[in-house]
Amino acid sequence: MTTRLSLALLLAALAGCRPEQQATDAGALVPLPTPAAIPSGEPFLASDADGGVHLTWLERRSDSTYALRYATLSGDTWSAPRTIAERPDFFVNWADFPSVTVADNGTLFAHWLQRRPGGRYSYDVMLTQSVDAGRTWSDGRILHRDGVAAEHGFVAVWPTAGGGVEAAWLDGRGTATGDESMRAMHVATTSVAADGTLGEERLLDTRNCDCCQVAATLTPRGPVVAYRDRTVDEVRDIAVVRRENGRWTEPAIVHDDHWQIAACPVNGPALASRGDTVVIAWFTGAQDTARVRVAFSTDAGATFGAPQRIDDGNPAGRVDVELLDDGSAAVSWLERTDSTAAEVRLRRVRRDGTAGAAIVLARSMGARASGFPKITRRGGELIAAWTQAGDSAQVRVARYRLEALP
Repeated sequence: MTTRLSLALLLAALAGCRPEQQATDAGALVPLPTPAAIPSGEPFLASDADGGVHLTWLERRSDSTYALRYATLSGDTWSAPRTIAERPDFFVNWADFPSVTVADNGTLFAHWLQRRPGGRYSYDVMLTQSVDAGRTWSDGRILHRDGVAAEHGFVAVWPTAGGGVEAAWLDGRGTATGDESMRAMHVATTSVAADGTLGEERLLDTRNCDCCQVAATLTPRGPVVAYRDRTVDEVRDIAVVRRENGRWTEPAIVHDDHWQIAACPVNGPALASRGDTVVIAWFTGAQDTARVRVAFSTDAGATFGAPQRIDDGNPAGRVDVELLDDGSAAVSWLERTDSTAAEVRLRRVRRDGTAGAAIVLARSMGARASGFPKITRRGGELIAAWTQAGDSAQVRVARYRLEALP
């Protein structure tokens, strides 16, 4: 037994695991009051150009009714929570959460998932707008126009010039076709003008993983969209598409992990960018080894360098990422510590291949109910939000001073 354990530890070290872990500097990590009631979950964070932080989350009102809630952070104080929508037909999924996005003119766009009558897994993406800082919201409208009773979700939204946004999502219209050779999930995209008018729909990929998050970021050359691809041989590695000079590129695999798995791992990528620098983080289980990887691009996502492994040996994935002023990245993920417990960890990763010690943002669980922790940048600090799972599940929030990140 001792020999096997020693060999396992050696192999883990050779694989690139980083068992080092650093205690947080005193005062660097500050828990914040949460605006979310009990029970709540599925948080999402966004920052705007003025340094404002916006949070959405879901609160359960009764067995069949949920409310999508919204608040903004000023200093260490949240605004009074407001309800974006409250309905009995929300489609609530631990991995597919609503979001909020701030357009360049300050208009807020939020989305949620809404069931169609008569179908357990038939639901639509609903989009709403607020032009008065979240005090009131427009009636929800369906983002997509295929009219097919199927799954639509895992939405990524980014702002565009003129007060509008664009969105990419997993679109199930292909799963409802009678042609078995075409039956697969798609990645679709469209634009939404400031007045809510929908633009042309495009399919970016017609065969991809069924339930991994889509990520997007905007560079000076155009948007970059990342998602988990799916080949006919069930290889599910991370792909990106870009729009440059008005045209979308063909999908390109970020790195040949060659993760062959005949099921969706429910673990999508995360993207961040500053200028032409793009960073991507993702989870893979290729070669029966769970890993979190990070790769950088200096040409707006056209190519990526060799990936770095940044986890501590037993990751559950569920990544998020932000770029920092020195060109390094702050990557968060969920690291399992035993059969049930886990930690939300944060690590600085540099383009030269070096990385700092991990710090623990929060104690958590590896269960689905813990959801996907989120981070966003506010000046010289990160704001983090996660779900504290359990009988009294609740969204929790903290801030971390970036100068203390090793």
